[in-house]
Amino acid sequence: MENPDVLDSFVDVSADSQQRPSGEVVLRISDLSKFYMMGEVRVDALKHISLEFHAGELAVLLGASGSGKSTLLNIIGGLDVPSSGKLFFHGREITAATEAELTAYRRRSIGFVFQFYNLISSLSALENVQLVTEIADNPMPAEEALRLVDLGNRLNHFPAQLSGGEQQRVAIARAVAKRPELLLCDEPTGALDFQTGKLVLDVIEKVNRELGTTTLVITHNASIAGMADRVVRLRSGELSEDRRNLTRMSPSELVW
Repeated sequence: MENPDVLDSFVDVSADSQQRPSGEVVLRISDLSKFYMMGEVRVDALKHISLEFHAGELAVLLGASGSGKSTLLNIIGGLDVPSSGKLFFHGREITAATEAELTAYRRRSIGFVFQFYNLISSLSALENVQLVTEIADNPMPAEEALRLVDLGNRLNHFPAQLSGGEQQRVAIARAVAKRPELLLCDEPTGALDFQTGKLVLDVIEKVNRELGTTTLVITHNASIAGMADRVVRLRSGELSEDRRNLTRMSPSELVW
């Protein structure tokens, strides 16, 4: 299929788009919904979401608080299950997996980065990363992971001796040390100031570019969308926008 003429700074990649994605489909989400009961009140967190993500893609998932983006990320990461619909990873249905299979999926294929760093305060940066490398099937050396995030000179520092941005970079090193196919970042700059946040985004972009890790970043900050290949927006649990940037901005160029 031929690509359509592009008249704006992005192209639509929704179901009826003719844009050809790059890379194989790693993740396919089909008609996925999630609701909770709060007493007798039903809360629809996600409503009939269908998406595909491709190998090596860096996607930003945008939405205000309550839009469903964290719920979607948790389901993708095997931390939650949908009420209906299906999730496929390399063609295998994750939503049909047993608890043991979900545990293996999270351990082998998913790297998580959260807003708060969740480092163990009594362990050095190196030891925090080694916690993951000791249980992974084919990890990179912890020292290499820390050098990747530009902390090769801080290996033996404890979290209390590191800035917030450095602690977040240790968390990223810990996530990528097991060589996950999917890196899921939930508001990774939410606890950081503007300049430090850009440094952390630069590390996430570097991991995506150098390792080819399919990366999903969820945020309420629309300015971060400029660094992505793909921008997905959720509103009140529904997919409201799905577009591909023609060019990716460097995190250093972002302003918010």
